[in-house]
This record gives sequence, C-alpha cells and structure tokens, in this order.
Amino acid sequence: MDDLAARAAAIAARGRGDVRLHRVGDSREGAPLWLLRVGRGDRQALVVAGPHANEPVGGATVLRLAERLLADPRATADADATWNLLLCLDPDGLRRNEGWLSGPYRLDRYFRHFYRPGFLEQPEWLPDGPAAAALPETRALLRLQDELKPFLQCSLHGVDVGGAFVELTDDLPGLARRTGHAAARLGIPREFGPYDTLYWPRLGPAVYRIPAPRRGAVTAAGEAAVESTWHHPRRHGTLTAVVEAPMWGVPGVQDASRPADRDAVLRSVSQALRHDCGLLSDILDRARPHLLDVPDAARLLAPVDDHLKVCPGLADAWDPATADPARPLPPLGTAHLTALRIAGRRIALRTAGLLHRLVTRAGHDPSGALPRLDALIDAGCAEYRDGCGARWIPVARQAEYQTRVVLAAFELAARTTAGPAPARSGESDWGARPAVPMHRE
Repeated sequence: MDDLAARAAAIAARGRGDVRLHRVGDSREGAPLWLLRVGRGDRQALVVAGPHANEPVGGATVLRLAERLLADPRATADADATWNLLLCLDPDGLRRNEGWLSGPYRLDRYFRHFYRPGFLEQPEWLPDGPAAAALPETRALLRLQDELKPFLQCSLHGVDVGGAFVELTDDLPGLARRTGHAAARLGIPREFGPYDTLYWPRLGPAVYRIPAPRRGAVTAAGEAAVESTWHHPRRHGTLTAVVEAPMWGVPGVQDASRPADRDAVLRSVSQALRHDCGLLSDILDRARPHLLDVPDAARLLAPVDDHLKVCPGLADAWDPATADPARPLPPLGTAHLTALRIAGRRIALRTAGLLHRLVTRAGHDPSGALPRLDALIDAGCAEYRDGCGARWIPVARQAEYQTRVVLAAFELAARTTAGPAPARSGESDWGARPAVPMHRE
C-alpha cells in the first residue's frame, strides 16, 4: 500500500499540474484513502481499485491507467474529462494480504495467507442503504460519487481462480466485443458462466447486467443484487462497470459446449461442498476456544462464520435432489459447471486459509487443526492446478486487460452522454498502446 501511494505521488510530481493526489478519507484503522486525479475536464470518470482486500490488481491498473492517460490526451483534454483514480478502497484489508503479495505467486501460498473481511465489512455493500453506511471507506466513496456525479464508474475486481468478465448496471453495446478482443490478445480466459451472475441477464459473452438492488442481508447468490455503491450513483446518470480479471486462469470457464451429464456434476460439486463444510465446522468447533485471544481473532473469524453459514444453502441449491423447484437453476453449460466447481472449492479454501492463519498466529494447536487444514488446502490447490488447469497470469497482463476494458468502457459510455465525445482512431487504439512497465510480476 505504501508503494502504491509513493508511485502515485511520483506520477503526480511528473504531471506538471495535470495530475493531483488528494487524501479523500481514512480507513477504519486510520490509513489514508488516496485519489489520483488526471486531467481538468468537466466530465468526470471514477475508477475504484481495491474494493476487496484479496484483489490487489486494481492498484497496478490505476497506476498503468494514469501513465496511459498522461501519454495520450484523447481520454482527458480532447474528451473534456477528468479521471478520478481511487488507489485502494480497503487499505487495511490489503495489508492483511501482504503474506502472499510479495510472492512467489502459488495457490497454496495465496490461500494460506488469504484475508477478506466478513460480508458486512466489505466497503462497497450497502445492506441497510447509503444513509446507514457504517464504514468510513464506504462513506468516503459515497461522498465522491455525489460530489463528482461521474458519467462512468469502474470498480476493479480480481477473480482468484477462473476467468475475466464484466458486470454493468446498464447495457453498453459494443463492450463485449471489445473485452473479448482484449482478452484474446492477452491470453486471458473469459468466464461465460460466473457463479456471481448465475441468475443475472447476459448482455454478451462474459458481460452481465447487475439486477436492480434490494435492501437486506448480503446473500451468496441470487436473482437480485444487494444494494451497493455500484447502483448508488445511478441517480446522477452514472453507468457502473465492475471489471473482473483473473489471477489464475482456467480455460474451462469459457467452454461453450453442453455437458454430458449436468446433474452428475452438480451432485459432485454439492457433495464436495457439504463434505468440506462439515470438516471445517468440526475444525472450528474444536479450535475456537483456543483462538479467542489471538490478535485480530474477531476480524478473521467473521468471514469464517459467514462462509460456513452460506455453505449448506448453496449445496442444497446446486444439488438436483434438493434444489428448490420454485427457483430452478438456469440452463447450465460446461462453462457454468466449471465455475460452480471452482466456487464450491473456493469457499472451502478461503475458510481453511483464514483458520490456518488464526491457528498459526496462536502459536499452539491443541485441537490438531493444522494438519487437517494443510491437507484440505493442498488437495484443493491440486484440484485447481491439475484438475482445472489453473495457471498464474502475470500481474502486467491482468492490469493491461483491466486498463483496456476501462478505456473501452469510457469511450463507449462517453458517446451516450452529453458533451464532446472522445476522438477515436481504429479499434481501441488507447488499449493497444505499449504496456507500461510493471514494478512486480
């Protein structure tokens, strides 16, 4: 996080007045929330990096985007635009992922050092509406949205294992083609049936529309989206694009074929999730009394409890024998089934990783949790690597993909709003520019 702010300050120093770095708020633990502004136009674009603690690629993307904008005035001065780049929305959570961020980038290292807060501590969610936003990070983002009234907001997310996809609050014709072109050029698989969007309208290959929000508890998956900072700025005419880039790519998530035996795969995924959930619940019951005094225990246990709470309902919803007939699964292709297989294992691995961190931090293991957790993590990572073909995608390619998608969304959204449209020359010339060198792979 410190390196991110230092590099942004260096860009601002070179920007000769066209780039400014502002502190726009503070995190729960007092870390600054930095906003890098590029350009001086009247039309505002907002890019939010780091909304989820375990998804760091957005920080690399906003720095790359700032360099690209400085090198090419078509998306700033020529478009009468100012870009507002929030370096990280959850800096506290990002720091808790430093155990794997320094590399080497291996699945087992990622999950053993994994951190992501509980549902109610994720700053983009507004389960009780904007007026009741409890987190200072959330309130800072809401203020930015209401002050800037951006015509475009891009929220930069990362998929740990899977493929790239985009979620939109409104249709943006042409984006699916542009994102497909970027993914193909960079060798990044697209996700044709993400678990997140199982019941959501499809706008094109790997592009989905976020349904109208409803107030209430955050659910694991559903036909409606929880109220969030994605939908909040729609009152200002803002279109939001949630841009997902994978860390470990899986080719099967873009397999458009029909499965040979859909129900058999669903039963297998559900049974594996039930088994892992039962194992983890038993480990937690035995270990919890020894973890309560561990530093940061409450913050690490909250997502563990959240995960174990949703597991039974997900397993029942996916299993043909227990699925609710009033809410049937949509038609599922091989890509969907691959995504569900990844998602079920992901919940177990994240839970195991959080518990592993807690037990390791405790310094003693009277419940014998660590060997069981190690076995679950090693088996799950082997399934991802050997069974799903998961392969690490270098940070530079992840960030370049997000940069191209953001610039494509900007160009397309700018055409539909008032004011001068940005100049255009060929197929996504901005995104085709040479990559900005990355400080870390």
